[in-house]
Amino acid sequence: MDAKTQAKYEARAKIVKAMAHPARLFMLDELSRNGERCVCELTEMVGTDMSTVSRHLAQLKQAGLVEDEKRGQMVFYRLRVQCALDFFDCIESVIKCNAKSQQELLA
Repeated sequence: MDAKTQAKYEARAKIVKAMAHPARLFMLDELSRNGERCVCELTEMVGTDMSTVSRHLAQLKQAGLVEDEKRGQMVFYRLRVQCALDFFDCIESVIKCNAKSQQELLA
């Protein structure tokens, strides 16, 4: 693999790695369905402390998945790209396919 190809796959892996946590997937899903949210709202929805949610959001931001906007004391996050919805559709398809395969094994 040449350096350019290597860099492309490393960039992809960084994004997938940023998504690879249930709380971060939940936050991305929430932002994709309902638009921007403040950190306080996401903290309440996730059910953990604000510093943990902020760290998760920082990882998503660093990967380029979300962007933020500070308004007074509050910070609001929104999806940076809408194609995350396509990724969730793909994940659901894989889950359904896997479930079907497992059911066939039991039949």
